[in-house]
Amino acid sequence: MSLLHRLTVWRWKRRVEASLCPATGFHCRAFCSTPSEPDPIEIHKRKLFLWFSHLPQEEKQFGGYFSPETMHVDPLILERNPEERLGPLSPPLQTQNPSSPSSPSSSSVTVEQLFEPTDAWSNDRGLNVLLYGAVGTGKSTVVRKLVLDWCAGTTLTNFKLLVPFSCEDLSQLSKVSSLRDMVTRKYLHLRKHPMLSGEGIQAKDVLFLFNGMEKIKLDFRIGSTELCSDPNEALAPGVVVVNLLRKYLLPEASVLVTTRLSALDRIPQKYISRYAQICGFTDPDRQRAYFTSRLLQQSGETVRNQEAQALIELLYLSLQRESQLAAACFLPSYCWLTCATLHFLHFTNINAPIRTLTGIYTSFLRLNFGGEVLGTGAGTNVPTQGHHSSLMLYVVRTVGKLAFDGVTYKRTSFSEKELEQWIGGKTKTDEELHQLAMFRTDVLDFFLAPCIGNDKHLSQDLSENDERRYVFAVPAMQEYLAALYIVLGENKSALEKMTRQVSVAIGQATEDVNAIMNILSKFIPLRIFAIFNLLKLFPKLYEKISSRSKGSIARTMAAEMFRTEDSYNEDVLDQVEQSLLGVHGPQPKQYSEGQPFELYPIFMGGLLHYGNRVLLQQLGCSIQSSTVAQITRALRKYLVRELSKPQPPEELMDLLVLLYEFQNPRLTAEVLASIRAIRLTNIRMTPLKCFVLSSVLSCTPASYHLEELDLSSCLLNHDMLQMLWPAFRHTHNLNLQFNSLGPESCILLRDLLLDPKILIKSLQLCDNPLLESGAQTLLESLPTNQSLTHLGLMHTGLGDKGALELAERLQLHTGLQELNVAYNNIGDNAALTLVDACREHPNIHTVHLYLNPLSDVGKKSLYVRGVPRGHSGSGRRVKVLASVTEGSDISEDWHPILSVIRENASSWDRERIKQQLKVFLTDLEWGRQQQQSFWKRLHFRKVEKGVKQTLQMLEKDTPSKRFRK
Repeated sequence: MSLLHRLTVWRWKRRVEASLCPATGFHCRAFCSTPSEPDPIEIHKRKLFLWFSHLPQEEKQFGGYFSPETMHVDPLILERNPEERLGPLSPPLQTQNPSSPSSPSSSSVTVEQLFEPTDAWSNDRGLNVLLYGAVGTGKSTVVRKLVLDWCAGTTLTNFKLLVPFSCEDLSQLSKVSSLRDMVTRKYLHLRKHPMLSGEGIQAKDVLFLFNGMEKIKLDFRIGSTELCSDPNEALAPGVVVVNLLRKYLLPEASVLVTTRLSALDRIPQKYISRYAQICGFTDPDRQRAYFTSRLLQQSGETVRNQEAQALIELLYLSLQRESQLAAACFLPSYCWLTCATLHFLHFTNINAPIRTLTGIYTSFLRLNFGGEVLGTGAGTNVPTQGHHSSLMLYVVRTVGKLAFDGVTYKRTSFSEKELEQWIGGKTKTDEELHQLAMFRTDVLDFFLAPCIGNDKHLSQDLSENDERRYVFAVPAMQEYLAALYIVLGENKSALEKMTRQVSVAIGQATEDVNAIMNILSKFIPLRIFAIFNLLKLFPKLYEKISSRSKGSIARTMAAEMFRTEDSYNEDVLDQVEQSLLGVHGPQPKQYSEGQPFELYPIFMGGLLHYGNRVLLQQLGCSIQSSTVAQITRALRKYLVRELSKPQPPEELMDLLVLLYEFQNPRLTAEVLASIRAIRLTNIRMTPLKCFVLSSVLSCTPASYHLEELDLSSCLLNHDMLQMLWPAFRHTHNLNLQFNSLGPESCILLRDLLLDPKILIKSLQLCDNPLLESGAQTLLESLPTNQSLTHLGLMHTGLGDKGALELAERLQLHTGLQELNVAYNNIGDNAALTLVDACREHPNIHTVHLYLNPLSDVGKKSLYVRGVPRGHSGSGRRVKVLASVTEGSDISEDWHPILSVIRENASSWDRERIKQQLKVFLTDLEWGRQQQQSFWKRLHFRKVEKGVKQTLQMLEKDTPSKRFRK
């Protein structure tokens, strides 16, 4: 065959292929007008991929590293026989173990396997699959992943067209529409596709997906829903869906329906080919895979990944020992909440958007219950009493009331009788009872889980009969719902309820009554008008009572925040972390016997923030701005009053968290105006706590200054120090002792001292590994800075070189008054040079040099150098603290020196300190022998006893641990 002939045949084949419809393979110029016209199916896949790849705003808090393809973990899906399916009116809190099916017929499947050919499958009849599950088991996530995988061609490849619908959207359609119109309205590119024409069996390659069937009214009665087989006939959306499921409309098409447990029987069993139940994460390995995809960031930051890996291992250990967390993470939604909380606690940075713990919980509820209303069920969506009843508001009035009762009486577990009392309530109408049954089936298990019983706070609640008890799936959820119950004003007294009803009734009738009274005014005695005017006062009376109620909310917040019995618990952020990861190692000592509910007032403050109120409004829970203003005014007064009393560091940290969660700069500035010192010593600082402290102090005006900011023994590192820069701008005395600040931190500290707007007077850096290089960097600020008066560099690794560098630069900084360079491996020559420089300095009066390897001759020389010489111009004495003795006498500062040694014995080089103490004993013995006075010798004996006690403490195998890590 010639080359020309072969080229002609190839061109003919291309023309034929171009004339074929890409969906059907038939010649259809009517639909494919030109060879270059794009394939509608490909357009559909691209658009679906973009739509379903879009993540909600709540996912942005994870840093934007995730996509639905990489972060998805398949939940367990079990195929059920029709007889095994759970009915809509199952008993309350029905506990099932999906991993142990009730019969051998239940088996784990994938969604793709559900559409494999069966006896019900034929070319002219598609499958109807019903996929159901409780709230939070992952139905929406499975649907999203299914659509994305179909677009990518990795699943359900036997279907050429997938058409997903949201039943919530369909329920909002106000006019009748045909199936073609419903598809065109959402997917314009499919408006004339032959697969939806109803001709032949082209629809056998189509899969319709209806997500959230419980949100649309479906009525399969012939008398109520007419039959329809024409895709172009306009009907109500529910009727179209019913005919698709009846296989009367496009019978060869397949249908996938997702729904909640309570709506299972809305579709008659004869119309369902297969039932499948989504059962969540039933084993720790699925949960671990989910945590890994969420927490292990792919950002190239090795340190961040290492920390995330450590968190994952701690979570896995907690899940394996059958903790309450494992029971909660059975639901993928709670895995999301756990990851979001840990991401907030450990990966907050200055570049991330503002996030709060209250905001995470509010977003969590919006993701699961956004736009949900509580219908009456029974195949209808008509709400009770003719108006929509917010499902979230129903949760607050039932489960929230239970949570509030538990917080009030410090209880975390509840019996079945108590659940019946709080959630069942009094006798109700038939519609209300049906609503309650639906709520128990769909929602109650989402919030409450059977008590594991291994928690020390839960075990004390168990009765003698070992009655089955229930707890909130996540402990913090109890405090959140209790706070929401209070802030929404659901805890009304009888007087408030009565006054509210009378006020509304009178307000509605006022106009009509006024018109009648104007007509009858000529015939009615004046005393009747007096009674009428008295009745008109009820609205004002209600407003007054309401205002007092808002004040009581503020008093409750302040009282709960400063509870004396909870004062020595861990701060709230550590409590949240421990509830998720557990406590490893020795249990921290608890000073309160009951369960502390310290998140409760913080959640109340966070719920008043505008952003959270917007989310709650979407959930049907409205908090008025006037309510927020009244609570804020009262809260400011109570907080200022309580802060006039000294607060433990943990309580002070909780207050900072409250102000941060509130996100009200004006209130924060007014409250902090009454604080002149923030002492957070021994608080385990994290990036989040540093961010909270800086954010709160950033709300204050430039004129505001703290006398003291104590961050000693807080496990600070260089990264945290950078986050704390805004807090340092308001500080006069900055204490950073006993942290992990290295040479790189000195660059930031140098810049801090060089900033003319920052007036730090005292900087304490003792027991930080600054080393010689760090000290040299820090000392570069001395020529310019004129505010510093006290500099503490004890045990920072200066050495002789650092001491000599300091001696050279002292004259360039005339404001310094006290210098602490103890325990820095400084020898005699460097120490003498430094003391000479201090003696020539115009203001330095004290130098700390103890715990350095100084000889006896060196110590005596230092003491002599500190005494002013006759020809000295200033005649000023520099106090040199080199030992517990000064010559043949005892130093007046012996007690502070020994106190410093005792406090740091667990972290310093024990052998070196023991040698130094033995030197002190030798000095004391020599000095005692030089004294003639009996009283002075007795005083020497007393000091010797204190040194020996410290030495004995160091010689013990297990040193005393003074700091709680």
